Amino acid sequence: MTARRLGVWIAAGLVVLGSSAASAAGDPAKGERVFAKCKICHSVEGKKNKIGPYLDGVIGRKAGTAEGYHYSEAMKSSGIVWDEANLDKYLANPKQVVPHNKMAFIGLSKEADRENVIAYLKSLEK
Repeated sequence: MTARRLGVWIAAGLVVLGSSAASAAGDPAKGERVFAKCKICHSVEGKKNKIGPYLDGVIGRKAGTAEGYHYSEAMKSSGIVWDEANLDKYLANPKQVVPHNKMAFIGLSKEADRENVIAYLKSLEK
């Protein structure tokens, strides 16, 4: 392989990697729109629980520990810390990640929706 051809392959690989990294970051504005489904049960404005626990400051928080919310034993004993990877898995299929949790929502099947919601939640961090 010539040096020129190798350079083209490397450049193409960087473009692919760069586009993957950009999409993994998500879009907070789009995430806010998707989060409209979640607002029925979850608040992101302070420590106000609704049907579900508040999600203000959820990233980095241990699952089952939002102040004042009565979690299922399954959630309290899950050992999960809500980072981007765990949120992504949970938002895709809550009942599979934490069987017997209280959340009735089936999940977000589209990867882009999950990435955008996570970006939105991250944008709320102070």
